[in-house]
Amino acid sequence: MRIGVDLMGGDLAPDPIVEGALASLKTFSDDDRLVLFGPQDVLDGAMANVGDAGDLVECVPSTGDEVTMEDSPVEAVRAKTGSALVQMAKMAGPKVGDQRIDMAISAGNTGCFVAAAQMFMRRLPGVARPGIAALVPTFAGPVTFIDVGANVDPKAHHLYQYGVMGSVYTRKVLGIEKPRVGLLNVGGEEQKGTETTKRVRDLLREDEHVEFIGFVEGRAIFDGACDVVVSDGVTGNVMIKLAEGLASGIFKRIQSKVTGLDPEVAQKFGKVVKDIYADYDYHAYGGAPLLGVNGGVLICHGSSKAITIENAVAAARRFVDLGVNERIKELVEYHDEASVG
Repeated sequence: MRIGVDLMGGDLAPDPIVEGALASLKTFSDDDRLVLFGPQDVLDGAMANVGDAGDLVECVPSTGDEVTMEDSPVEAVRAKTGSALVQMAKMAGPKVGDQRIDMAISAGNTGCFVAAAQMFMRRLPGVARPGIAALVPTFAGPVTFIDVGANVDPKAHHLYQYGVMGSVYTRKVLGIEKPRVGLLNVGGEEQKGTETTKRVRDLLREDEHVEFIGFVEGRAIFDGACDVVVSDGVTGNVMIKLAEGLASGIFKRIQSKVTGLDPEVAQKFGKVVKDIYADYDYHAYGGAPLLGVNGGVLICHGSSKAITIENAVAAARRFVDLGVNERIKELVEYHDEASVG
């Protein structure tokens, strides 16, 4: 397996990205390769710290300006062809041959990464628009949100396919045999929502491969109402960032209160708070795949640390091993044939 990492992606790059990528090498076999993308000096620094695992690492030096968080997606991909992000996306495309990487990982500009993936990897046959599937911790366990930023103005069939792809991903990665799919809406009642939302509901309801439960409200998601949440990219992105900020704020507030307790009580209670926080730490999930592209893409949080990247590599390997793309392709092709027949 060949896993690529953009060393220049993320608010804290490159040091923690390099550290996390190299830490993942302990899980590699002799047939695996970690392919690093970045400026030559960064690559030299990485290779100086790789130790005995040097044979498992390949380096691809960037030859131009790097993509920044402020760049406009399409313009940056076209103008910065020598950047680490764009070169990595090219090597994840289907025309590279033996040098193709199975998964591309970056904590950089999400819009640019999505644009580069669609430009160089193209889409899986039958997929209309790729969507980002993020695993979000809830009180009832992790839930898959799709889409969380790739498609801000989706059509009904885009959202329908997100339900199909999200169901496949959840079944494969979380091991839920029949993931319950919910469509995010302003209410659970049948008459609520836009005409597009109602059309998506009908499409999902008619699909025998999707365990569709109907409309879900935002508050119900965190109580375990469903395993997959289908949403447009704007609403999905706002939802997960709101949840992330709220969880962080609550835990900081609790922590500040704990410090004012009796030292012995604070020590015991502090451990409980730390354990609970670990269950809701996005760093543990590594990243979110872009489902529907003809290749492997894992998008990490902009503030990724070393442990985030290490976990992202593990998640990328699991994605490939479980054959997520192959199953998505099978289902999409099945629906295309069924609709024609």
